[in-house]
Amino acid sequence: MKFFRFVLPLFAGAIMGACGNTSNIGGSILTDEIVVVMDSSFVASGFSVPESRVQSRTTVQLLGIVEAKEYGNFSSEFVTQFMPAGEIDTVGVPLENIDSLQLIFIVPNGAIVGDSIVPMGLNVYPLDKQLPSPIYSDFDATGYYNPNDLYASRIYACNALNESDSVASLDYRYLFVKMPNELAKKLYGAYLENPSVYLSPSEFTKVFPGIYVSNSYGSGRVMKIGTSIMRLHFRRNGVSASTGNDTIYNEFGNFYAVTPEIITNNNIKYQMSENLEALIGEGRNIISAPTGSEVELIFPAQEIIDTYREGSGTLSVVNTLSMSIPAKEISNEYNINPPENLLLILKSKKEEFFLQNNLNDNETSFYATYDSKNKRYDFSSMRDYLLMLLEKETLTPEDYTFVLTPITLNYETNNSSYYYQSTYVESIQPYVEQPAMVELDVKKSKIILTFTRQSTKN
Repeated sequence: MKFFRFVLPLFAGAIMGACGNTSNIGGSILTDEIVVVMDSSFVASGFSVPESRVQSRTTVQLLGIVEAKEYGNFSSEFVTQFMPAGEIDTVGVPLENIDSLQLIFIVPNGAIVGDSIVPMGLNVYPLDKQLPSPIYSDFDATGYYNPNDLYASRIYACNALNESDSVASLDYRYLFVKMPNELAKKLYGAYLENPSVYLSPSEFTKVFPGIYVSNSYGSGRVMKIGTSIMRLHFRRNGVSASTGNDTIYNEFGNFYAVTPEIITNNNIKYQMSENLEALIGEGRNIISAPTGSEVELIFPAQEIIDTYREGSGTLSVVNTLSMSIPAKEISNEYNINPPENLLLILKSKKEEFFLQNNLNDNETSFYATYDSKNKRYDFSSMRDYLLMLLEKETLTPEDYTFVLTPITLNYETNNSSYYYQSTYVESIQPYVEQPAMVELDVKKSKIILTFTRQSTKN
């Protein structure tokens, strides 16, 4: 057992006084000894397991294809519904004034894996039936669209070459796709006929089930689309405020967007590289994502409980329990990095966790953010997990078998006052973003238990 022992003596005096002629004055001193024990001798074990699909819980959309020797072959297309604006100002805008509709993908700078210059192609098809719910990353759009009914197609890159300085300096890139004018009039006409269909996503999908966006040409890049909208261009009949004459104003509105309220899904295909398969075959702990592999971890729960019970007295308190897992970045030509966040969750709780949109409770589930400087993931708040185990008479494998899986954290900012802001995790989603991979050295994890023991000496 490796531990540090800190001794804090406490003194309590008891003085007995005498009355009259009593000459015996005696005393005794009681000494309480408080010992803080820190033990880091525990060893975890783990192995990689396949993760063939994940549930869609994100508004981020992935599009593209990469073939990386060290990572594997990855491609993503997507299907999505749209959330309509709840209200549209139709004054002076008859149906014949609807001009055009643009599908706009907004890609944050750096949100690509691969070559930003290589030309690639995309196709946009209308969905002709409702998307299922829940929906998973292995979804096949076959049967949900007609391959002969093409809305739009284009060749695109993802850079600011030949753009103005004002555009090049933006923190994001726009990708515009012209949609059919017939669709523009169909969507606007539906609102004119019955505005209530825009108040409910489920009602709106009866008018417009959504789109399927596929790869049509090229490879070498996967881009992460942060925001997708459809922009309606139209003419408004009005009166000039300066002349009083009838005039026409050219306007547009971003009336349709991908939001958390609707269904969107990245249709992912991933064939792991022989390099990663060989590492897993050697017993190495490899995480590759999205889909691919995660790590099953056996936590030394019984050893920790035994150490605590053997070293504790009648007055003992668990102070902390933490685990730090070393991580190794896997070199590759596409700069594919470790996942930013990992969820450590009891294997038996994983499916329920994502289905119910749970947050970590620091008892059965924990998350850690990759420390790129020290190359590790730190799970620092596992005390409640140990307290839960100490209440059990016996442990079963369900109590100490965990899964390490990549996740995406969504944050919310609370502006409680002018001077104070707090940011907290609003939701935890399965990782369905850019390709990521990492090797974990589970056997060299640093698990630290600290507890305080108090004993009394007469």
